[in-house]
Amino acid sequence: MQADWNHFTPFSALLGGGLIGLAASLLALANGRVAGISGIVGGLLKPRAGDWLWRAAFALGLLLAPSVYLLWMPLPASRVDAGWGELILAGLLVGVGTRYGAGCTSGHGVCGLARLSPRSLAATLCFMASGFASVWLLRHALA
Repeated sequence: MQADWNHFTPFSALLGGGLIGLAASLLALANGRVAGISGIVGGLLKPRAGDWLWRAAFALGLLLAPSVYLLWMPLPASRVDAGWGELILAGLLVGVGTRYGAGCTSGHGVCGLARLSPRSLAATLCFMASGFASVWLLRHALA
């Protein structure tokens, strides 16, 4: 397998990463909250008084962002090399991992690592190792 250097877009990747960092920083500064998507969405499912509005606004922003992007650029073509069964299994495994890891990749990988949290480093290393192992298993060992 080789990298597709013809479609490598470092500037858009840098801009996207910067925007994620800016959003996470603003949420932490303005609200004192970590931008962990699983925790934010989970809080919508079991709302507490005074806690629902900011979570709904954050989740709505995630859903509306592609529409705003469309004002300037077309969405990139997407391709999924998996069937429905694999996608459902992957989603369930991510959900279970998020519960066991007490957070998701955005909470641990973006916010936790930025705060130099040892727990987030351990969780992120586990997320990455699991992803590498899953890809190797599905694309090479079982292919």
